[in-house]
Amino acid sequence: MPESGKNSVSKILIQEDGQAQRLDNFLFRLCKGVPKSHICRIIRNGEVRVNGKRAAVSDRLQPGDLLRIPPIRIALRAQGGAPRAIRFPVVYEDDALLVIDKPSGIAVHGGSGVSFGVIETLRRQRLEAKFLELAHRLDKETSGLLLIGKKRSALTALHEIFREEERGRADKRYLLLVRGRWLDRLRDVRCPLKKYLLENGERRVCVSEEGKVSRTIFRLRSRWENFSLLEAKLKTGRTHQIRVHCASLGFPVAGDDKSGDFSLNRSLRNTGLKRLFLHAWKIALPHPATGEALSLISPLPDALEAFLAQLSAHEKREYWDDHGFGQVL
Repeated sequence: MPESGKNSVSKILIQEDGQAQRLDNFLFRLCKGVPKSHICRIIRNGEVRVNGKRAAVSDRLQPGDLLRIPPIRIALRAQGGAPRAIRFPVVYEDDALLVIDKPSGIAVHGGSGVSFGVIETLRRQRLEAKFLELAHRLDKETSGLLLIGKKRSALTALHEIFREEERGRADKRYLLLVRGRWLDRLRDVRCPLKKYLLENGERRVCVSEEGKVSRTIFRLRSRWENFSLLEAKLKTGRTHQIRVHCASLGFPVAGDDKSGDFSLNRSLRNTGLKRLFLHAWKIALPHPATGEALSLISPLPDALEAFLAQLSAHEKREYWDDHGFGQVL
């Protein structure tokens, strides 16, 4: 594996996991911490060779290709040059798949002013891993189950499974707290969503007839005087889908700093809720390598459970189970 400051040429025989990857993307993943602009430059200068020949950044690698990589000497930036010293709880792992429990407040990947996200941190912590790629994304503020492919074949299979979410191949469930008394036991929300940019360049999402088809099925779990705990089942995977669907119905997600009730969020922070109340708590899907049924759960984080307990200490809680039977606690 090439390292910053290494003085010898590296030669790598491309295995199955490198198949059909662009040369620049393969090197960018392999040479962790090296700017992509530098990688592209050494390819264009002919310093990188594939089977002894010059190559283009867009060339696709094939199993059996012999890759020659020159010494790479890059002074990594002192600020942001190392991942956060955090260990992510592992929910499930085998040769093809890694599933972690992502905390709130950590981006899944670097970018937009963030040097290191979950995937960069995992790559630095697992230097022996030949392949680690995100199979899907969670918002920075959202906690819960996050899937990472450990083989390209598994990653491709996971992408296909998630593309067919509408057909039920993947069942992703979230728990969320909204302001207001939600009345429907079950509600199927189909509101098209459109992305747009603020003047400062920040990305936002709104309900618009010009947007993409978006569907969320909400199930009522608990209800208090002024709040409701919902389970959301995604049938499509649009950016900020759950948050925007709830806000458009007049039920903003507690702690949502993009589509929510900002005055509510300020008061909630004073009473103990200092994050977005949105958690990816359950996923069921066929295993990407074997096809066997896989069902995983991440319980609500302690901070969210504590806030629900605080609500229940002051207000009557109505509760519904999986079969629709309700009771008062």
